Amino acid sequence: MILNRSPEVTVVAEASNGLEVVSLVEKLAPDVVVMDVIMPEADGIEAALKIKKMSPGTEIVALSMYSDRYFITEMLKAGAKGFLLKDCASTELLEALYAVRNGEVYLGPSVSEIVAKMYVDAVHGSVKGKTAELSELSPREIEIARMLAEGFTNNEIAEKLHLSVKTIGTHRQNIMKKAGVRNMAELTKYAIYKGLISAVK
Repeated sequence: MILNRSPEVTVVAEASNGLEVVSLVEKLAPDVVVMDVIMPEADGIEAALKIKKMSPGTEIVALSMYSDRYFITEMLKAGAKGFLLKDCASTELLEALYAVRNGEVYLGPSVSEIVAKMYVDAVHGSVKGKTAELSELSPREIEIARMLAEGFTNNEIAEKLHLSVKTIGTHRQNIMKKAGVRNMAELTKYAIYKGLISAVK
């Protein structure tokens, strides 16, 4: 809706999952793709890699609910030129669109702060293990971790994500092992620490 309101922007297609994004880019070769980091079928990182390989002239603006180092780093490494949080102003989205179309990099204010902190940490060699832990989880596992921490049951998550309950159970075990937590209380604390959910609802 935001993009359609701009007379300088033409929305040529919409997609509901990562594979569909890649397929549409192959057919249409748009100037810019605006897409989520976490999507069904193929996540934004995987989709971005395929898009840049297939259509190098197509620029990518990534959107995410999470201001996590892993998502930012991996999306930029995959070829995205823009990264915004979903609560950004509509004007910010348009600015990002124009910037990447002109070959520039556009990061939202909070994202810029994180990138600057990453640079400082790298220079001083002070990246702590706790920060790196989330990078061990796949985008799907991060999505499921967030839902578990928010109180959804395995059955509810399976229904929402169109996966089997057994698959969710396997993901749950892997998440807890990778995050180094033993129960749901610890997983919830971990999710709050990593910014996957808010401590205050």
